[in-house]
Amino acid sequence: MFRMTKMTDYGILLLAHIASQPDRPAFTARELAQETHLPLPSVGKLLKQLSHGGLLASQRGTRGGYSLARPPREITVASIIATLEGPVSITECGGAIRCEHESFCATKPNWQIINDTIRASLEGLTLADMTRPLTPQARPPAFSPGLPARAPEGRSAL
Repeated sequence: MFRMTKMTDYGILLLAHIASQPDRPAFTARELAQETHLPLPSVGKLLKQLSHGGLLASQRGTRGGYSLARPPREITVASIIATLEGPVSITECGGAIRCEHESFCATKPNWQIINDTIRASLEGLTLADMTRPLTPQARPPAFSPGLPARAPEGRSAL
């Protein structure tokens, strides 16, 4: 099973919580931990990572805390995952680390299509979307890699 880490899930939850309260100027780590019921050490670590990744702005002082660095509609789920885990990909094909089989792998092009499809879907979902439930009609359109849809075995696609 492929899944993102619990910390990335927490990071998205924290950012969605901040985005859901646009009139509030800043959040402290302690406030966020209490309001989201997440452990304070995890919240502190994530806030630093998200700040270093350019998704949060931090201000020191008595009225300091963390706020979004950009509007929620400009922060994609893909960018959050990339900040916390690295580039979105379920395989290493075509990534920074070269696989020993990559030069002769027959499935590499297909994995690249799968990775591109997942990445495009996550790019189409914003932090603003994560602050409200999505209905099937409101979901971002699925990525189309330009390949025809496959019909079930034994049936024509036409």
